[in-house]
Amino acid sequence: MIRKGKTPRRPPPKKPSNNQKDPVGVYCRARPLGAEDEECCIEVISNTTIQLHAPDGLKANRNGEFKETQYSFKKVFGIKTTQRELFEDVAKPLVEDLIQCKNGLLFTYGVTGSGKTYTMTGSPGQGGLLPRSLDMIFNSIGPYQAKRYVFKPDDKNGMEVQNQVDALLDRQKRDSQTTVPKTPTTRRIDPEFADMISPEEACKADGVDEDSSYSVFVSYIEIYNNYIYDLLEETPFDPIKPKWNGAGTPLRNNTEFIPPQSKILREDQNHNMYVAGCTEVEVKSTEEAFEVFWRGQKKRRIANTQLNRESSRSHSVFIVKLAQAPLDADGDNVLQDKNQVNVSQLCLVDLAGSERTSRTRAEGSRLREAGNINQSLMTLRTCIEVLRENQMCGTNKMVPYRDSKVTHLFKNYFDGEGKVRMVVCVNPKADDYEETLLVMRFAEMTQEVEVARPVDRPICGFAAGRRQRNQAFKDELTRRLEERGGPVDGESPTVLNQLLQSFPPLPPCEISGPNDDVTLPRLIEALEKRHKIRQMMIEEYNKTANMLKSVLQEQDSNLLSKDNFIQEQRGKLGEKDRMVQNQKNEIDRLEKKSKMLEYKIDILQKTTNIYEEDKRSLQQELESREQRLQREMSEKRRMEARMQGFVTDAKLKWEKECERRVNAKQLEMQNKLWVKDEKLKQLKAIVTEGKTENRQPQRPSREKDKVPAKRSASPSPVPTGPPVRPLHRRSHSAGGERWVDHKPTTNVDLDTVLQPNIPNAIKVNAPNEKALSKCDKYVLTHQEVASDGEIQTKLIKGEVFKTRGGGQSVQFTDIETLKQENPVAASRKRRSSETGPDGEPMEGDWTDVETRCSVAVEMRAGSNLGPGYQHHGYPKRRKP
Repeated sequence: MIRKGKTPRRPPPKKPSNNQKDPVGVYCRARPLGAEDEECCIEVISNTTIQLHAPDGLKANRNGEFKETQYSFKKVFGIKTTQRELFEDVAKPLVEDLIQCKNGLLFTYGVTGSGKTYTMTGSPGQGGLLPRSLDMIFNSIGPYQAKRYVFKPDDKNGMEVQNQVDALLDRQKRDSQTTVPKTPTTRRIDPEFADMISPEEACKADGVDEDSSYSVFVSYIEIYNNYIYDLLEETPFDPIKPKWNGAGTPLRNNTEFIPPQSKILREDQNHNMYVAGCTEVEVKSTEEAFEVFWRGQKKRRIANTQLNRESSRSHSVFIVKLAQAPLDADGDNVLQDKNQVNVSQLCLVDLAGSERTSRTRAEGSRLREAGNINQSLMTLRTCIEVLRENQMCGTNKMVPYRDSKVTHLFKNYFDGEGKVRMVVCVNPKADDYEETLLVMRFAEMTQEVEVARPVDRPICGFAAGRRQRNQAFKDELTRRLEERGGPVDGESPTVLNQLLQSFPPLPPCEISGPNDDVTLPRLIEALEKRHKIRQMMIEEYNKTANMLKSVLQEQDSNLLSKDNFIQEQRGKLGEKDRMVQNQKNEIDRLEKKSKMLEYKIDILQKTTNIYEEDKRSLQQELESREQRLQREMSEKRRMEARMQGFVTDAKLKWEKECERRVNAKQLEMQNKLWVKDEKLKQLKAIVTEGKTENRQPQRPSREKDKVPAKRSASPSPVPTGPPVRPLHRRSHSAGGERWVDHKPTTNVDLDTVLQPNIPNAIKVNAPNEKALSKCDKYVLTHQEVASDGEIQTKLIKGEVFKTRGGGQSVQFTDIETLKQENPVAASRKRRSSETGPDGEPMEGDWTDVETRCSVAVEMRAGSNLGPGYQHHGYPKRRKP
């Protein structure tokens, strides 16, 4: 009788919370270059980061520079990474989850020639992920495997559990069928996959349930042109019906290749997708499992050769199913309870090469098939993008799983039926740069998708250690049977000897004659006594056995209660572990947030430092400007004090000069009056014919005799309009007037010691209205050649007034003469004894240098003296 032990029906998976999700683990593996002189476009920065360099000759970006991009993965494996190291990090956790009744999906992705098949399958002596996963499974569950056909597929993605009798019948039927291929006990190993894994590299999973029984089933399918083919299907041979090829002609001798039929996808009662009608082979060792894989691989090669297609343009899926069920209470047989059977599977997928159809060089139907393969990969990318958008943006878009057989088959894994791992294989050569860039972008997007964490399997309520107790009982029974040579009442020879020694001795058994009535009754009496003793011992033995049985049952109940307590504690521990995991996730989130805040703080600190530097520089500049302003203010105050002193000195000087000139004018007028009086007296004497003697008039002193000559009027400046005196003029005593320093470009630099210094002046080469509007004074520097050949400089000064028409007017008020002399030249001092007709000295008397220096000259507007002329008046008074 067959009891079907299917996996119990579960409701559709609910959307778990964020703390029950794990991101898709994406790993990257770089293969070495084919030749040393090839250009490389990949550089491994760290164990988690890889960088892509644009090759030479590739079109640069808009800035004319080649952009270097970096991509981060869970781990990056360089060219020196061994197959064992890759398996330890990528596939070993999935195998451990498989034994713990959790599903797993592992697929390789990359461009053709990037090392996907080598990573998945490997080579002799360098086994890949697939053979190492199979080896780890059988190393872990080898002693606990069930006999063949105890677990049997039901063709609906479930398992049937058979009893020992039905399993034995199926095994005998299999052995009797010669047409069914079977794995012989002594077989010749194919050299193509011989010694894939060395014994020292074998690994084993921890935490295997010893009280369960296991069976491994493998299946191998191929997805090509969006069709699913079973690579393990055995095509039945029909000698009557001919086989036909694709051209419509019968095959020769029915020996030609018959392509496999395509399969369809269906959904089981637990809403999981599976390939209907797919062959599932039960294997009992690593060699047998890998031999089945290699048989499907050879069939795939033959199909590719016969159908003229490339193996790199199809997806291969190797499915490992692990069926496990607990043993019964005796620990001898598998429990015949369908609710306690668990089926987990590990899918190892080698995806087709991801390159553009232009690089495949395919034409016609081959080009359409290559487009279908690329379309399936594009559908995979689209599903990943929609999943990421739904998780990151909170949307609920429908994921297009049904657009491709690959995504439709593995939709349950992305919905939370197991862990998902991806190995991105890259070729560092420059020819694959653009395809590798697309692969990197897809991998970077994939690791942002989170998959729900699978739940733990339920644990049966039997006591632990059933298999060990059953095995110990069998070992003890075997030992006893070996000691006594065979089963006699279930007792060993040692116990039998002890019992015989405790019985009363037998009397002599020899009969003396036919009339001997003593020997037999005596022997019968002794045997009856022995029988009674035996019965008593049996009763005592049964009592002891029952007591021992009750004690064992009590111990079993205690052990069961302890197991229940342990399971309860494990459940609490699981809750604590989940809490710890949630706290770890929260800690990771806070650490990421802390790192981001630290990064922002660093940026703000750098910005603050920059601003502080700018502040310090501006403060220094402000202090320097304040110091310069203080110096200018002190210089201004010093200049004001100096100008105030100059104004005071000039004022005293002009007051004295005015007083002297008034006195001189009075003396001049007195002399004129005296001369007139004398002339009147002479005229009176002539008229009256005075007879008095002609007295000589008393001459005044030298100062009184000298009458200053009349000053020639200088040409007055031509104003541009009538000057207007402003109501408020700037105080000259404050030294605040501004000058227009008019120096023509034709002037010659005399290089003298004393130079005209006009502070607060606007220097111009030609007068203009703008300069005149800002100033109060005007000075013109004029140079000309004197009579002695020396150059003399004249400073013609004036005041600036506003005209009624809105213009500016200059009124000249003074002339200063600067002259350079040569001391070795002839003396220019001239004296003349000539006197005028009235007895006054001639011009030569006052043309010497001493006289000219002692006379002050005033040049006022409207005078008759022109520029360049000096008027020598009265000599300067000498102090007594």
